[in-house]
Amino acid sequence: MKVILKQNVESLGKAGDLVKVADGYARNFLVPKGLAAEANSRNLKAFEHEKNRILLQAEKVQKQAEETAARLSKVTCTIARRVGEQQKLFGSVGAKDIEEALVAQGVEVDKKSVVLDEPIKALGEFPVRIKISAGVTAEIKVVVVAES
Repeated sequence: MKVILKQNVESLGKAGDLVKVADGYARNFLVPKGLAAEANSRNLKAFEHEKNRILLQAEKVQKQAEETAARLSKVTCTIARRVGEQQKLFGSVGAKDIEEALVAQGVEVDKKSVVLDEPIKALGEFPVRIKISAGVTAEIKVVVVAES
């Protein structure tokens, strides 16, 4: 039996794939759980329409993400920290600190989207990537200065 997958199924494929499976597997598992629909002409037409709608939505989200990335790339974030002898920081600057500084500037960013290989442990200017969506990242400047 041929079915159209409505969701990603690990052993079969991704949502939208047309796959051939055993009749019992389709009738007893895939269709009742809402993972697939039988591939008849009516379902194929409905799926094509739905696929076009999803593609348009994804394109719109991608465009918004690129605009956000362009806006974020112009942002410079300044964080003041206490320093000891020889200009060494007490502690470090992490993703949460960067998120809080961005929110204070009016830029809404989730701390999970801040990509840091390791926390910043020195004074200076550092490039930090912000992951906006799949495949779209922006780079901001984070300036760590001594607290006065």
